Amino acid sequence: MLTAFARAFRTPDLRKKLLFTLGIIVVYRVGTHVPIPGVDYTSVQRCVDEASTNQGLFGLVNMFSGGALLQITIFALGIMPYITASIILQLLTVVIPRLEALKKEGQSGTAKITQYTRYLTVALAILQGTGLVATARSGALFTNCTVASSIVPDRSIFITITMVITMTAGTAVVMWLGELITDRGIGNGMSILMFISIAATFPSALWAIKEQGSLAGGWIEFGTVIAVGLVMVGLVVFVEQAQRRVPVQYAKRMIGRRSYGGTSTYIPLKVNQAGVIPVIFASSLLYIPALVVQFTNSTAGWATWVRNNLADTAATPHIILYFFLIVFFAFFYVAISFNPEEVADNMKKYGGFIPGIRAGRPTAEYLSYVLNRITWPGSLYLGLIALVPTMALAGFGANQNFPFGGTSILIIVGVGLETVKQIESQLQQRNYEGFLR
Repeated sequence: MLTAFARAFRTPDLRKKLLFTLGIIVVYRVGTHVPIPGVDYTSVQRCVDEASTNQGLFGLVNMFSGGALLQITIFALGIMPYITASIILQLLTVVIPRLEALKKEGQSGTAKITQYTRYLTVALAILQGTGLVATARSGALFTNCTVASSIVPDRSIFITITMVITMTAGTAVVMWLGELITDRGIGNGMSILMFISIAATFPSALWAIKEQGSLAGGWIEFGTVIAVGLVMVGLVVFVEQAQRRVPVQYAKRMIGRRSYGGTSTYIPLKVNQAGVIPVIFASSLLYIPALVVQFTNSTAGWATWVRNNLADTAATPHIILYFFLIVFFAFFYVAISFNPEEVADNMKKYGGFIPGIRAGRPTAEYLSYVLNRITWPGSLYLGLIALVPTMALAGFGANQNFPFGGTSILIIVGVGLETVKQIESQLQQRNYEGFLR
């Protein structure tokens, strides 16, 4: 692997792409440490050091921003608005015929959908920025911090609008940096920035576990977490690469004097077809009741029940509901992202068939049957991986900064594998050996 890296840097155009990607990453990481105007940075640092943060969506957004959310910097929102906008547009494509028609138009339609995604990203950034500023002003961003209410000392309308505009502009810049990586660098830009944001939180999270440990100065807990992390990485790599290959045979066709077709191929159906999206959906949905209770400050019985059972990530009702929501959204997302009837129609159009299965409706029914069978283990795997932080740290009595689990490990492994494959394909184009021999 190290030899492949050396060969990649010895190739002029590939080296240029790698260095460009690294330069954009440096710019992005610098932006995550630049505070926005109107924030008392000293109070923010004190609260970060002393207080525990709210769990739920705040923890999710903070992870995607590389810790910039709780620092309230210009990149505080990170790429979360873009991720949300992309998911919303993908869901609306199934519902709105106009978007579905654009998707089928090819490159021009994809460009239009990308433009709509950008507009929606800016709108969501304004909404989330306003919510973050309001939360910071109320002192609800941190708990058990004596100076939480003084994070934003000047509460005038002008300062509030300036803070929201700054964070919205920061989100637009992050989106632009991601697109630059996609166009002129290596890999998918947004995925790379997401990878860097999550990886940046690993050292501090691991050291916090060591500091909180009590066995041999915390080194036993530290080593245990590292060992569990390596096992989980191996498990996630194994499942993410697993797929059911449905064989497809194409009949020979004579066009003029030439013969076309007669080839054998397959349809790769991944075990985890939905990726990390079900985990994000479930986390966001579970955070809504806790957010309502937080802003209403109600002392009613239902509010107390929500705080004790849904807002607390270690509570049994939260764990059970979280698991079942992930399983549900896994099936839901697979159902809207993979259309067996459309695949069957395309195969029939080009003379393809699955051996032993008639073309048309029987092929669609067979693909739907296979997809449902492999989605079950994929959804259960997602649910178990997402619950690892809560269940593992319960034994250590530590906080929720466990890095090897849930959304973080899925994204790290997925983006890492995809980026390595892209570098490997470019090396193979130049007759070099890739990372995987």
